[in-house]
Amino acid sequence: MTENQHLISIIMPVRNTENYVGATITSLLNQSFQNWELIAVNDNSSDRSLDVMQSYSKDQRIQIMTNPKPGLLNALRYGYTKAIGTLIHRMDSDDLMPEHKLKQMMKAWNIHGKGCVITGGVEYFSEHGELGQGFKRYAKWLTEVSTQNTHAENIYRESVIASNCWLVHREDFDRVGGFNPNTFPEDYDLCFRFYSGDLKIVGLDTILHKWRDRPDRISRNWEEYKDNRFFALKVHYFYEKDRDKKRPLVLWGAGKNGKDLAQQILNKESEFHWVCDNQNKIGRDIYGVRMHHYESIKSLHNPQIIIAVAGPNDQVKIATYLKKEQHWFFQ
Repeated sequence: MTENQHLISIIMPVRNTENYVGATITSLLNQSFQNWELIAVNDNSSDRSLDVMQSYSKDQRIQIMTNPKPGLLNALRYGYTKAIGTLIHRMDSDDLMPEHKLKQMMKAWNIHGKGCVITGGVEYFSEHGELGQGFKRYAKWLTEVSTQNTHAENIYRESVIASNCWLVHREDFDRVGGFNPNTFPEDYDLCFRFYSGDLKIVGLDTILHKWRDRPDRISRNWEEYKDNRFFALKVHYFYEKDRDKKRPLVLWGAGKNGKDLAQQILNKESEFHWVCDNQNKIGRDIYGVRMHHYESIKSLHNPQIIIAVAGPNDQVKIATYLKKEQHWFFQ
């Protein structure tokens, strides 16, 4: 099978990115793999985004259209209805593609085929000052996950697939619900659906996407992204995919994360084992659940353990302890 036997359909919502969308399309035109179509959906822009996009419309691979029902998810859905490619990809109108992105993804997909999702490393860039340490850590972590192919082990920590760094067969995409759910963050939800749908996530050891950081980006300003722990989403998929009710459930952590996660768990089951190392909380009842010392885990048979501790150093210590005890856990 040669690369050119598959057309890649790229869905790109566009809203008020007149200063960036030209560079984004140019990075697509510069791809070393050229068998693609771009479906750019103008989502009620109030600036010159549409004019900029139309300046590229002489290329027959580029379709410019207007979203009939404004909103990010509606734009993605509408664009997808126009896609004719075998393989599906998403792009944001302010980011950039390294010139090898589509070629590398296509090459990997040709090896693994249907039933897989191809992804890779990412890096942030900014024209508005120094990048925050949080962005740098997340990009570094995502790239490490992709390089080591530890997506399943890390999916409950953060989204293990960047929102614009995946390639999937349209039949697999449809099977997991495509852009249909109304759940935010929509990219993390899609990542979970890839995982829950038993698609094999294949990470490449290379940077495949360049994320632009800017003050008005969605993740900085939308209400849906304000609490970036996304516990409700994580608990939903944990119970859908990984919860084994024949095994005792342990929640480790008595701080804010532990308390907020406990409330989510209590919506699913009324009893679980809650532990910490805080002597002031051990023995107390919180939300009707008794707090125990973490050593009590040793009395449980084959528990499922959720680590709900915020401090990175504490997380490492707890994970090291649990690995030594040969316990299966989530972070």
